[in-house]
Order: sequence, then C-alpha cells, then structure tokens
Amino acid sequence: MALIALAADKGSPGVTTAAVALAAVWPRRVLLAETDPAGGDLVYRSAAPHGGPLNPNTGMLSIAATARRGLVPDQLWDHVQPLNGGLEVLVGLGIAEQAAGLAGLWPTLGRSFAQLAESPHAPADVIADCGRISGDSPALELLPHAALVLLLARTEPESLARVRDRAAALSHRLHGGPRGAATLATPLIGVVLIAEPGAAGRLVHQVNDMLVAAQTGARVVGTIAQDPAGADQLAGRRRGRLDKSLLIRSARKVTVDLHQQYGAAWAVPAHAPQAGPPHPHAGAGR
Repeated sequence: MALIALAADKGSPGVTTAAVALAAVWPRRVLLAETDPAGGDLVYRSAAPHGGPLNPNTGMLSIAATARRGLVPDQLWDHVQPLNGGLEVLVGLGIAEQAAGLAGLWPTLGRSFAQLAESPHAPADVIADCGRISGDSPALELLPHAALVLLLARTEPESLARVRDRAAALSHRLHGGPRGAATLATPLIGVVLIAEPGAAGRLVHQVNDMLVAAQTGARVVGTIAQDPAGADQLAGRRRGRLDKSLLIRSARKVTVDLHQQYGAAWAVPAHAPQAGPPHPHAGAGR
C-alpha cells in the first residue's frame, strides 16, 4: 500500500473530484486526505452518513494538535469521518489561514500517511488531495514520502505547458535534476489528463513526447472523463447510476492500470489484515 498525492499547477482541473472518484473505486481500503493548504471542499460538497454535514473541526484541523506531540499512523483514524456511502476521509482545513497551525508538521503527516500501509491493525492506502501546488506550497513537503505523485491537467495547450513545467520542477526538487524516460525514481511522477470523452486518446502520445523531451521523468498514466453530470452525482447533487457514469468508469480504468503497473510494490504486508472491497458508491452522497 502507498501514499498517492494528487495535485495541479494552476486553474481548476478538478483535483478534488478526481481524488474522490479514484478513492471511491480504489480496490483496497483507502483514506482520502484533504491536504490542500488553501482549504478543503468536502465539508461543503459532501454529506455524512446521517445526511447532515461533516464536522469541519475533525480532520486536518484536529490532527494539528496531536501531531505536535508525535503522530503514530494509526492515530490518523481518530480524525477520520465517513462520507455518506462509506468512503473514509480526513477533512481539510476550512480556510488558508488555518494552515499556520500545521507549520512544520507536513513532513510528519507525510511519513504517517506513507506508514499507514504498515499498520498491523488498520492498513490503508492514502490518497492525498494537495490542491494547487507551487514553489512555496507547504504540501510539497508531503511529496517526498509519496510512492506516486499524480499531476492533473486539462487538455488546453496552456494547461499542458504548465503541467510539463510543473513536472520538470518537481523532478528537480524530488529527484535532483532532469531525468530521461527510462530513468525511474521515487516518488514516480505521473500525469492524469482530464478530457472530454473520446478526445484524450490522440493527445496521450503527444503529451508523453513533450514530457520526455523536457526530461521530466513523468508520463501520462491515464485519463479521467470531464463529466459534469458524474461529478454532480459523486457530490450527491444529482441522482443517477454513479457507477455507470463516465467519471467513475474512467477513474476505475486509471486505478486498474495503476495497480497493474505498481501494485506489486504496494502489496499489503504479510502481517496486515486485508480490507474488504470498497462500497461501489463509496464517494457519493445520497
């Protein structure tokens, strides 16, 4: 199991929607952590199992005091809330100003997220929604502890140029310099394209060529459908068969591909109990 960090460079490519969609179909137990220093969205867009709102004070805000005294990975579960549907989430900060309370604690959180995989009691992967990252984002301090960093981008030319430049900057920060296509380093850096259904296939090779030419060490690992109706279903704002939506179907393909490529490295420790399959609507409010 592993820490998977999702982030974007600029604009609104849908990092939170993608993170919830991937977590909803993840094949093992997963904790979705809202780690965007600018504040989280799930309190506003998702419901608790009782139909009411999530508690904004239980999550990243409450974990700040605990982490200052040291943080054992299993303590993360004390700050987790379930969404309506069963997905377990660590609710993000309410506003950017609250990020000051986590100053100096981001590496501690990163280590705990990564080490949750080795818990003898409740192992889980962690999908971290880091929001938009730049050179001064404290969420960058999580990334050295990740097994995989996924940069999300839409398919407009300016978005693709930004994700190329961000991938190159992250490669330099995390790996110490430019890397060729065949050079692997941890964390791996992948790109996920958010695209109109049927429009991304022709772009994947072009974007990969661009990433290789810039010696980013990154490559496209999948595409997620730009599906506003599916996003509304995922957030509980619209009724329908969420599991049949283009959003969830494309997210499921990304998770399958990721586990086929990297799953052996994320194997559950021999001493750890295996969680059951996720609820098919784990990310959705009703």
